[in-house]
Amino acid sequence: MKNNKFIKSTMILVIGGFITKLLGFIIRIIYTRIVGEEAISLYTIITPTYSLFVSIAAAFLPIAISKLVAENKKNSQKLLFNSFILICILDLILICLGLISSKYIATNLLKERRSITLIHAIIITIPFISASSLFKGYFLGKQKMHPNVISNIIEQVIRLLLIILVIPRFVTNIVKSVYALIIMSVITETVSCLVFISFLPKKTKLNISNMRLSASYIKDILKISIPLTSSRIIGNIGFFFEPILLTNLLLINGFSSRYILSNYGIYNAYAISLLALPNFFIMAISSAIIPEISKFYGKGNIKMVQKRFKQAIYLSLLLGIILSSFIFLFREELLLLIYKTAKGSNYIKILGPAFVLFYLEGPITSTLQAIGLSKETLKITIIGIIIKLGFMSILAFMKTGIYCLIIAEIINIFTVVLLSSLKIKKVLF
Repeated sequence: MKNNKFIKSTMILVIGGFITKLLGFIIRIIYTRIVGEEAISLYTIITPTYSLFVSIAAAFLPIAISKLVAENKKNSQKLLFNSFILICILDLILICLGLISSKYIATNLLKERRSITLIHAIIITIPFISASSLFKGYFLGKQKMHPNVISNIIEQVIRLLLIILVIPRFVTNIVKSVYALIIMSVITETVSCLVFISFLPKKTKLNISNMRLSASYIKDILKISIPLTSSRIIGNIGFFFEPILLTNLLLINGFSSRYILSNYGIYNAYAISLLALPNFFIMAISSAIIPEISKFYGKGNIKMVQKRFKQAIYLSLLLGIILSSFIFLFREELLLLIYKTAKGSNYIKILGPAFVLFYLEGPITSTLQAIGLSKETLKITIIGIIIKLGFMSILAFMKTGIYCLIIAEIINIFTVVLLSSLKIKKVLF
């Protein structure tokens, strides 16, 4: 244990993740009970758009920077500066595109005019999320997990306080209550950045010579980030088009807008949210494994890469079986405890067993990224999305209702895990 940074890092992230998830749990319960089902459904509809914008703006940063810092081949100050410039340019482009396209996305794609205001709220949060992601990647690469854990906990505490104090003021207006929830990220991410800054080495002197653009640094950042970002974007584009395609398919097949909004909200806000609760364990393992495998793979130590990969998979599988079984067996009780409703229980009954494999997806994908195979994750993501949306479309015409999405999700999980596992086996074993 003393010399095993992977285990220590994982344990720190697991404990921190548990506290963060517990706070998130409380936040979700309080927010759901304050605003009601209609506001939750509206938030669910806008969530794919939110995820897409955030993925384009910042999702690649923690992993790309973590990998480069862990390899210890670059000047950290120079790496952070060049990453910051890249993210500023990207954020500016994204904000402009978001403002131009918000009306079209809301009215033509989401078919929910009220979401125009919510897209504007999302745009405001982008620079703050990007800045926070920059620091997260740096500290993960240094294998210093405490800053990430502490910042996440403080974020959640502030979010909880804001929800208790602010959201009740907007409960009479559904759009404003969702807008307030989204815009809170500006405050929480700003506080997160301040926490990270406080953990930077105090004796480190800022070298002005490092504060300039470097073609080689930018090239290395983009070499990792482009396929990784593309993979995230493709995944979130699939998620973005999911409610759009589902809504149109079900409308064509005779289902009402009320049925679609209600059941898609139940599926995402209750069923998937409950099944994804243990994901903080898997995220901890996935985050801790990237710098470890990057370091050993860079040194050509394949045996240690194999060892760390097996440790991550065995731990994820064990946790996945225990936690998904618990959720499956006590799904109604958990739903009633958290959301004061048993809606979504029938969806969990079908999805539960498949989520054992879903928990393996994170460590496998992180391993591929750590050994420089981000392009492979992009290909696998594209295949998975095509298969998911394809099966969803076919099943929708069989009058299966929302179950067309549930079955397609299970097929997608099996596809992604199988293809990723085969690639790992070919490269490392």
